[in-house]
Amino acid sequence: MPVVASFMYRDGKRAEELPLSATPISFKENEFAWIGLHAPTAEEMATLQQAYGLHQLAVEDALNAQQIAKVDVYGEQLFVLAKTAHLEGDKITYGETSLFVGRHHIISVRQGSARAHTELRAQLEASPLLLQKGPDYVLHAIIDFIVDGYLPVVQTIEDRVLAMEKHMLVAFLEREQIRRIFRLRRQVILFQRIIGPMSELVGKLVHLDLPCIDEHAKPYFRDVHDHVRRVEAMLGGLREVITSVFEASNLLEQQRQGTITRQLAAWAAILAVPTAIAGIYGMNFVHMPELQTRYGYFVVLAIIAVLCSFLFYRFRKAGWI
Repeated sequence: MPVVASFMYRDGKRAEELPLSATPISFKENEFAWIGLHAPTAEEMATLQQAYGLHQLAVEDALNAQQIAKVDVYGEQLFVLAKTAHLEGDKITYGETSLFVGRHHIISVRQGSARAHTELRAQLEASPLLLQKGPDYVLHAIIDFIVDGYLPVVQTIEDRVLAMEKHMLVAFLEREQIRRIFRLRRQVILFQRIIGPMSELVGKLVHLDLPCIDEHAKPYFRDVHDHVRRVEAMLGGLREVITSVFEASNLLEQQRQGTITRQLAAWAAILAVPTAIAGIYGMNFVHMPELQTRYGYFVVLAIIAVLCSFLFYRFRKAGWI
């Protein structure tokens, strides 16, 4: 069985290791079990279902890795399904952590989650005063651990977008960079769809009267709710930044193209002067004025130079060159 840890806790301290079997366990008031599993099979979950009285629908949801974040109540037990997220390249990969909470047990089932709860368990075991309050405080710690994992994902994407924004100010965005902007925007939109149900989940733990959730634990869940809303606000701002980067890139590109067009038009106007004069004197007519003038060639060159210089000065002053 893919068991990460299975221990009995007594008065907030780790006691004996619990064997996983279908036989129900009798708990005292100051005891509870914390069991952590990673990608268990249906048969393995059936064993836990029989031992701890887990609801069949909750077990099915824990085994199905295509669920949204939610809170379900089954009698005196609570089933919480939270979504995890971690970044792989430019893609956000999602997993699930299902939590079965009873008066004397909490069972976590991870599916596709890259972050184990080993470090979290060690931190809680170092604070027995918090652990002795029961499974609802462990539930808070796990959800807080999951939500805290969202922040590095958002910050990493934000750093990449800001780097692209900086590059955009000095050079054109290449086709692959534009495609990357749209990929990041899509990831942010999908992440927002995950954060919405997560915010509702934590909100229910704060505001609803649920079994296994002590009233004194509500402020802890309220703090997690604030963290979720902070991430939600950051995603909204990040989505706007991504959109503004693309729009600003288009505007700058249009501006640069307009500048190039004006420069080409200015040079075309300047070159039109000698072209026109040379074209006139290149005609094959016998009787043309000033053909016999001794210094006519030099006069024409001077006129061309003066006119071109005048046009160059005017266009440069107007900012076209």
